[in-house]
Order: sequence, then C-alpha cells, then structure tokens
Amino acid sequence: MSERARVIGTSVPKRDGADKVTGRTRYLHDLELPRLAHGKILRSRLPHARLVRVDTRRAAALPGVLAVITGADVEQQPFGFVKDQLALKVGTVRCVRDEIAAVAAESPAIAEEAVALIDVEYTELPAVFDPEAALRPGAPLVHEGRPSNLTDLRYQFSHGDVDAAFADADATVEGEYRLNFVTPACLGTMVAIADWDSGDRLTMWSTTQVPFLYQRDLAGALGMSGDRIRVLQPPVGGNFGRGLDLYPIDIIAALLARRARRPVKIEFERVEEFVACPTREPCTIRLRTAAAADGRLLARDCHVVIDNGAYVSWGSTTPYVMLSTVAGLYRCPAARFDTTIAYTNNPYSGSMRGYGNLESTFAVESQMDELAERLGIAPLELRRRNATQSGDANPQGFVIGSCAMEDCLDAVGGATCGLAPPAAGWRRGVGYAGMFHVGGGARIYRSDGCGAIVKLDDFGKVLLITGATEIGQGSETVLAMIVAETLGVPLERVDVVNSDTAVKPWDVGVHASRTTFIAGNAARLAAEKLRARLLEMAAEELEAPAEGLAVADGWICVRQEPQRRIPYDRAARAGHLREGGQTLVAEAFYDPPTEMLDKDLRGNVSAAYAFAAQAVVLDVEEATGVIRVRRIVSAHDVGRALNPAAAEGQIHGGIHMGLGYALSERLVVDRGQILTASFMDYAVLKATDMPELVVRLVESMDAEGPFGAKGLGESGVIPVAAAVANAVKDAIGVRFTELPITPARVHAALSARA
Repeated sequence: MSERARVIGTSVPKRDGADKVTGRTRYLHDLELPRLAHGKILRSRLPHARLVRVDTRRAAALPGVLAVITGADVEQQPFGFVKDQLALKVGTVRCVRDEIAAVAAESPAIAEEAVALIDVEYTELPAVFDPEAALRPGAPLVHEGRPSNLTDLRYQFSHGDVDAAFADADATVEGEYRLNFVTPACLGTMVAIADWDSGDRLTMWSTTQVPFLYQRDLAGALGMSGDRIRVLQPPVGGNFGRGLDLYPIDIIAALLARRARRPVKIEFERVEEFVACPTREPCTIRLRTAAAADGRLLARDCHVVIDNGAYVSWGSTTPYVMLSTVAGLYRCPAARFDTTIAYTNNPYSGSMRGYGNLESTFAVESQMDELAERLGIAPLELRRRNATQSGDANPQGFVIGSCAMEDCLDAVGGATCGLAPPAAGWRRGVGYAGMFHVGGGARIYRSDGCGAIVKLDDFGKVLLITGATEIGQGSETVLAMIVAETLGVPLERVDVVNSDTAVKPWDVGVHASRTTFIAGNAARLAAEKLRARLLEMAAEELEAPAEGLAVADGWICVRQEPQRRIPYDRAARAGHLREGGQTLVAEAFYDPPTEMLDKDLRGNVSAAYAFAAQAVVLDVEEATGVIRVRRIVSAHDVGRALNPAAAEGQIHGGIHMGLGYALSERLVVDRGQILTASFMDYAVLKATDMPELVVRLVESMDAEGPFGAKGLGESGVIPVAAAVANAVKDAIGVRFTELPITPARVHAALSARA
C-alpha cells in the first residue's frame, strides 16, 4: 500500500462554501437570542471637545428603552494597546468616533430614537489633524497631561554603515510616499452580542480573530477575571485584520447587557461602520536607496510618519513590518529606519491585511524601478541580482529557510504574451514588484503557539478541535486535510470545531499569515500521536507489530502483506468495547522555534518567510487618465500548496483588495470628519472591474511547515499597488507617489506635462 499523499495537494472546495453561497450560513448579524435587546451608541459630533453635560433623561423615559448608560454611570477600566481610552468617554472627546452614551431597547428603531433624544452640551476645543503639525510648539494636546502629542511608540533600527554606503554609491534615489486612510469595507459590519448569566458570568458572541486575547482584554476593561468570560465565534462576513483588537462596541455591549439584565446586540449600520471601523493607518514614508553600478543594493534609509489618531491601536505598530520590508526585501547590507508617531484628532487605525507591508513595499519597489532606470538595467534583472536566497540572514537577523524568490521573478516574465495591443489613444505599461513577508507567523507575543486536539469515535468520525479561528480564509478545510492525510482516513470523515473558547485549546489568533503553518503543525502533531495509538490498537487485531502497519484510505494493513487489513474504525471500536479500554484522543501544542524582536528590533520572528513577485499590465487613456488593468501575473512561493484552488483564491482576493488600494479606495477624512460614509462615495472595485488574473504557485517545500507549506493569507495584496505604480510610470512616464492613482490625478499630471 503506497504512502504517497492522497489528500494534500488536491484542490478541495471550502467546507463552508456551499452554505455561504446558498444563504444557509448564519452570521452574527443573523443570531437571535430569547429576550434579545438592541443597543445603539451615541458618538461625538466634534473631533475635540469638553463634555459639559450629557442629559439622558428623555432617552430613558422613552417607552421600550431598557437601559441608558454614560461613562459616569458604569465602572470601566482603560483599555487599548497602551490603555489610553475608555469605552464610554468621560470629560473629553478626542475624535468623532468617540462613544459618549449607549442605549439598550426592545428594538433597533427604539434604540436609535432614544439615542437621538440624548442632549449633549460641548465646549469645543482646538483640534489638530496633521501628525507633523501636531508636534509643533503650541499645538493643541490631544491628551491633556501629556508633554506633547508624540506617542510613546518609536521604532529605530540601524545596521551597517548607511552614510558610507550612500557616499560610495554609483546611484541614489529618494522620494516621499503618501498613503491615505482606507477601510476594510467588510460586507459584514461590526457586531457584538453580550449576555450575563445568573452567576455573573459573561458570554460574548464576537467576530474577533484573537478570541483568547480578546477574552483577557475584555476582562481587564470590565474589571473582572477572564475565567468568567466565554467567547463564541459565529461565521464572519469579512475581517481582514479588523478583528485583531478589542473595541468599545464589545465593552459597551457587555455594560448594556449587565444594566438591562438581558442579552444585548449592537450592530453597526453601514454609515456607522465607515465612521467607527478601524482603518489602515495613513502615513508618509521618506526613503532613500543606494546602489552600485552593477545594481547591487548598498543601503536604504527610511523615516516613517504615522497619523496615530486619537488613541493608540494596532495601526501604530505597523512599523514593525515596514522595517522588515525596508531591511529585508532583497539583499540590502545596510539599513536605517526611524519613525514619528503622533496623536491627532483623527480616527485611530487598526490592523489591516498586509499590516504595513503594502505601504513600505510601495516605496521600496518604486525606488527599485527608479534605480533600474538610472543604471540602465531591466527592472526584473535588477531584482534578480538582489534576490534573497535560502540560507540568508538579513540585517534584522531573519534567517531565511525555503526561498524561491528568483523562481517567482522568473515566473512573471512575459506577462504581455498573447495580449492584444492597446487601442488608439491608450498607452501600455508593464510594472513589477516583489514581496517579502512572514510565512509562519510572527512572534509579537511571548507565545506564538496553537493547540490542537484530535478525537476518533466508534463510527470512524475524526474530530479536530483547534485553537485556530476561521475568518473565511479556508482554515477549516486545510486543517481537516492535514489531519486526514496524517491519519490516512477519508477527508469527509474529519470535522473541525473551532468557535468556542470553553471548548477549544489556546491559540494566539489569526494574523501574520500564521494559521496554515502554526495551527497546521499543531493539528499534524496531534494526528500523529493519535495515529500511533490507533496502530497500537490495530496491532492486536492484525497480530502484527505496530511499526509494521500502515494506514491509508481508511484501511490499516500490514506493510509486507497489504491483503491483511481492517477498517480503521474497527480498530477504534476495539479500543472502546473491551475491559480496560481507552478513548482515542490526542493533543499537541505547536510553538514555532522563533524569537521576539529585541530592543534593537533584531531577532528571527518567524519560522518561515514568504516571497512573491507580480507583474501588472495596464493601459492608460491619454485623453481621460482612465487606467484599465489588463492582466496581473502573480507568482508565490507557497512552500507547498496544500489546497491549490484555495491558495489561488486567497491570491485572487488579495489582488482585488490591492487594486482598490492602488486605484480607487480612499476614506476621506477632513478636519476629523468622515466624508465617504457609503459605498456610493467609497469606491470598492466590483468583480467586473477585475482584470485577467494568472496565478503561479511556486513550491519550495519548507522544512518546518506542515507537509512543506508556508502561510499565504496576506501575500496577494502586498505588491499590487507598487506594481501598478510602476506600470503607470512605464506607460506615461509619470511617477505617482501617493495612493490612490485615480483618473483625475493621472489626467492632471498628463495635462501639466503637455
């Protein structure tokens, strides 16, 4: 009986796909509980003001209102990345997202009417909306009591002699790159349900990506112990990093439910989602790059200014990843990196797919093309000459294991083959960009691990209880495939449970393209333990030593006599239905062999690193500035493609998000106010806007990954904007350093040059 892979490497439909496309999936928005009340939040209408009076009497008197709360009415603790805000603000509001009061009522309509009846008297305060202006002497303080608007976050790194490298360089380029607010635009808006039982224990239904960290942080904000909180995770309608943090909606739902003595559901309408959903952080990147005459990179020098907004959240930690791109995208022996992160009265940002890498890749890859032009080297060739190799250790100490970067660059050549030439009045351009990202998680907490439990029952059903969270990325499917392959059982016999903190083992959460790698390794290890015990049970039935047995396709056989075999479930029953029997349950916890960055931002944070290259072919209409992307070729080093169709789908989704970032999406924030608060104003690309997509999966077989796999969740989105900007430059000769590159901006640039 051959032991070749039977499940791994095949294209398997997502387990939740049929229910989602047929409407059977019940998202958190669809969930109803007995006696469910509905909550609404009153937000500040001013970006910076003193709260003189908050009068809730008219709201409380409205029939159907069950509870009205303000910050003065409830006990709450500071929360957030540096614990600099309360869920319900007291005394001062610092942005238009700020929550002043909340209502629970019998229906959403009553709750909305009640919120409108709350009277708030403000004293408007001077506000600041630009991070550099926020640091000038005399600027209004966002947080009174602080010495300035400079946050306590700063990321500084230096490796090699950067100044000497620039002095000796044959070519240098420099530029300033501006990245604006964008929002995840999830189809499912933010929602939370809270319910307290008679023992003062809290159950939260949440779309969080980090259920155990959420459990801990929510407990801290409520001033209680985490063992009294249970987190349930229904299917989500999109997250893209939005669920990496705790937000006021979660805390307020819990506070309202405690006051109303009923379960309370708060769900955002679309306008509120645009106002209150965390965004991708706006930033300005100033970058210089030096190279030798033969194209070898010598140094990069980078400074990033981030608009922190009113409170510190995950968006202000993205320089961790920006630095890794500046220091590690291609071989670069010297690098210097610094940041300025300032409080403003704008909304604060969170984590969003790619987590700072899109921004720094846009700057780095723009300058790779500029260097190629100055040195007279073809853009792809310049990248090949500097490509990272397996065995490299970059300036931060990232140790590169499997690496197929050169293969990815080779795979995107010839991107225009077979395309009809551009129509009259249109100019064609081709642009390239590479990508470097963690492919096996990132140790930003002391543990980066995940637990797994595998159980086999009397009927041959295998249950994987995983700490990993499914957020639409297909983790349930690929983890089931790993277990089925390891145990040698049919894939359809494996079920996955992953949505209840009271049941599943601990996991640090879904981020950093870690689930396939880390949760996959945990599932594999647990399944290997179970497989060993199963073979021990079968050894008695087959009267052969366990080490001489094999299991595949649901059968356990003697290796040397394949005709001597029994169904795997028979062996399981033999363990149950006898004296001294035992259950078939095994558990494992996988924590990768990595290290946290030290105070100098050095350390091997991931057990594997992902690489990719993209080519964008587009046409620009000279008369209007309209950009039509014709084809994108995207080649990815995936380690091993466990589920090729799902891997391709991840890349397709990433490209869609990346094209929106490049060409159309911008959350317009003017003097702290959100002006693009609907899909009529915020331009998400439609399916019909998408070009031809060619995905090439390059397999490098990572030694540490499960069956050789590496993470892929963020890789597709990261290089798109850079490749688009390079293609536009190739088409019309204009370099755009700000996103999005809209037809109006292209037309203005062409007109100015005419």
